Amino acid sequence: MAGPTTAERQKLDSGPPRTPRSRLRVPRTRTLVLSLIAFVLVGAGGVWLLYGSQWLRVERVTTSGTRVLTPEEVREAAAAPVGAPLISVDTDALENRLRTKLPRIDSVDVVRSWPHGIGLKVTERKPVLLIEKGGKFVEVDAEGVRFATVGHAPKGVPLLELTPDQENAAASLRRFDSHRLRRESVRVAGALPPAVARDTRSVKVRSYDSISLELSRGRTVAWGSSEKGRTKASTLTALMKAAPKARHFDVSVPTAPASSAS
Repeated sequence: MAGPTTAERQKLDSGPPRTPRSRLRVPRTRTLVLSLIAFVLVGAGGVWLLYGSQWLRVERVTTSGTRVLTPEEVREAAAAPVGAPLISVDTDALENRLRTKLPRIDSVDVVRSWPHGIGLKVTERKPVLLIEKGGKFVEVDAEGVRFATVGHAPKGVPLLELTPDQENAAASLRRFDSHRLRRESVRVAGALPPAVARDTRSVKVRSYDSISLELSRGRTVAWGSSEKGRTKASTLTALMKAAPKARHFDVSVPTAPASSAS
């Protein structure tokens, strides 16, 4: 069989010119290299901006939420690294330092305030009971945490009076030691309605199920144990509204409350 003629070979070779692969690879490679260099430069610039420049450094520390503590006490205990890059501040370390140095702090939120600030949002513990010790007063919160000792009793916080029943003191203390009884008194104090808590002078504990309150104007409340605290609190509020002139209230059995004028 005869091969293609000269005219046919010229027709086959007259197609569109082919671009060599090597010529296509050069622009693509160059673009990739330039993109990589730009990425590295931008990254290096960002790192320098955050860590090396003077633009994003800690210049001020602000506090909020303090009640008893002063902003100066909080800032001093936090010891935030003024002058350091803001991005490098270890906020968890600051929070732990504050809770360790200032037990009055219940929680704290450390936030970066760009471009130059650190914010310390503090929540202080609130005392629900006082324990007298050596002429001073230990503040105890609703979780039973003893967080501060003060020279003067804060207003509106009842004092714990632990006076075990003399007839059954030995048996009561064997079953419920003084630590357990104090914990129960804290639970009672934490369950009191705000208005009653402000009016309570002391929480008296004779035994686990014999806890009472001494209010202003010589009024008393038989609370019983710390169980069903919310129910007893609601019952006491209703009872005091129904009998405003009563001097003695009994909510030890909240389903059968009682009050009397003497």
